[in-house]
Amino acid sequence: MNASVAVSKYERPNLEGGLGLAGQLGFGAAILAAIAYVAYSVYVDANAAGVSAMAFLPFALLFIALLIALGFEFVNGFHDTANAVATVIYTNAMPANVAVVWSGFFNFVGVLLSSGAVAFGIVSLLPVELILQVGSSAGFAMVFALLIAAIMWNLATWWLGIPSSSSHTLIGSIIGVGVANAMMHGKSGTAGVDWTKASEIGQALLISPLVGFGVAALLFLAMKVLIRNKELYQEPKNGVPPPLWIRALLIFTCTGVSFAHGSNDGQKGMGLIMLILIGTVPTAYALNRAVPASYTQEFHVGADAAYAALGGAPATNPTFQPAAARIAVTSYIADKNHQASTAPALAALIKDIDRQVDEYGSLAKVPASASENVRNDMYLASEGIKRLAKDKAANLNEGQVEAINGFKKSLDAGTRFIPTWVKVAVAFALGLGTMVGWKRIVVTVGEKIGKSHLTYAQGASAELVAMGTIFAADHLGLPVSTTHVLSSGVAGTMAANGSGLQMSTVRNMLMAWVLTLPVSILLAGGLYALFSMFF
Repeated sequence: MNASVAVSKYERPNLEGGLGLAGQLGFGAAILAAIAYVAYSVYVDANAAGVSAMAFLPFALLFIALLIALGFEFVNGFHDTANAVATVIYTNAMPANVAVVWSGFFNFVGVLLSSGAVAFGIVSLLPVELILQVGSSAGFAMVFALLIAAIMWNLATWWLGIPSSSSHTLIGSIIGVGVANAMMHGKSGTAGVDWTKASEIGQALLISPLVGFGVAALLFLAMKVLIRNKELYQEPKNGVPPPLWIRALLIFTCTGVSFAHGSNDGQKGMGLIMLILIGTVPTAYALNRAVPASYTQEFHVGADAAYAALGGAPATNPTFQPAAARIAVTSYIADKNHQASTAPALAALIKDIDRQVDEYGSLAKVPASASENVRNDMYLASEGIKRLAKDKAANLNEGQVEAINGFKKSLDAGTRFIPTWVKVAVAFALGLGTMVGWKRIVVTVGEKIGKSHLTYAQGASAELVAMGTIFAADHLGLPVSTTHVLSSGVAGTMAANGSGLQMSTVRNMLMAWVLTLPVSILLAGGLYALFSMFF
């Protein structure tokens, strides 16, 4: 029984409604308003930091990079969020044109209320030496390569109507840039990526679809036992909305998945946009100048505790002077090779950072000429602490680990922040992207996964599990794929119901799942090598 036979007994929902003239005008106005808002926000921030907004080159590069980054989020919107609306559309719970606007709005809200933890989890995959020189030619080559590679693969799989993961794509692109950068500098490809963080993220991406399949199947079976309402397990009637309580349940799950998707996926673009801002306008964005008044004192106390926990560093030893300490800590992060001098070098770096912050009085008073260097030192120390705290070769006790991790929080508060306007811009891009191009993936999820029409219970089970999984990942600061969790959840309910799976679609999804990482790694690595020749 193929897809056309399975669905031919029922009219396909109207997928051609569109936004209408008023909606199209509103859509265009929203795009123009978002661009104007971003331009105005950058102008205000640059002026406040004493940067001439008339300096053409950095702002031209910034504008291009921001367009590409927001373009990634826009494509992510119509590529991934189609999964959230497929169930409400194919169960007649909401008309298609209403569903995509509804989903887009809650994607927007999800981005605005996100924590930011996922944003910097993604960024930490990048080689520390590239992050420290993000404003250089290598930094621009990195940003452009990974974003363009991710957009290319997303568009290719969308065009073919294959649900694939934007998270997988972006992470593969980041790995590709890291590997290419290492190999171009004569190092092993494995030296270019934080593989500990990559494996942690990889496990989340690998396990989440299995969770989606298994838990959705179990939830569906539990519903059949506990809720004895035949309407819940029947195929929708042509064009007839479901009973009110079922409709409310399906709209709730669609809302939850849309919100969760915005909260998790929107952060990936935020982290990359912050890299772009730091690279092009470091004076305005390298340091969080909005930290509370108590920050400086807490920073000083934390630095003293971390310095003492690492045993200090002999000031008379030239090995532990700030310049040498930076080199030693950078080498330790890149090569993962603990030396006897590692802890003293990190202690010396911490002491010098504390001296700089104390000398200026607060982060807000760090002069423009020094802000990028102070930020780099703080980021380097944070990454060094993260690695050292987990390094068994360092042989740190619980108290030492607690002291250095406590100071790491202060370092991160000063460097890992997201301005409100960045959240708003990403929210617009993701939310508006939801409203276009969704049809291809919706048809695949709604018609081509199972051999029978999606029932109310199947749609609700798949989306409840997707919503819960994404919220959990967001809380843990891990990226997961909305596409994989939702589509595997639909497959799980089909299997549990004995409906059968369309193996051609399953094979395509698995193929995309398998190919996404290697293809995006190769694409991004190749583009990085190419762009490095021109930047």
